[in-house]
Amino acid sequence: MINANTSIERLTKAEEDLMQWYWDHGASTVSALIEKMPEPKPPHSTISSITRILESKSFLDHNTYGRTHEYFPTISKERYSKFSLKGLIADYFEGSANDLVSFLVNSNEMSIQDLEEIKSKLNALETNKQ
Repeated sequence: MINANTSIERLTKAEEDLMQWYWDHGASTVSALIEKMPEPKPPHSTISSITRILESKSFLDHNTYGRTHEYFPTISKERYSKFSLKGLIADYFEGSANDLVSFLVNSNEMSIQDLEEIKSKLNALETNKQ
């Protein structure tokens, strides 16, 4: 895994989609990953190209077995999710998590029950810190 101080760069939608497959299925060859994908399956050359791009961006690394490469994630899904969320908040909500939550509530994407659950989790975290 890459250390916590290594910077992360944003991925394209296609790169993120493929990373989801690697995060969900773990170490895999390109061919094995494609076999798990729904029909119509993407071309091997496309997945192979995106995989190499992800490796060049340090999201993936590989082990070599003869002529076969088995790729595996070097950045956790949690770390990339945190990075993406911080970017979303910075880009669309002027750095305010409160504005994000307000937006979700006002657009009916988050209910009062959701907010109560978040409040309970925050209270539990605060209790554990003491």
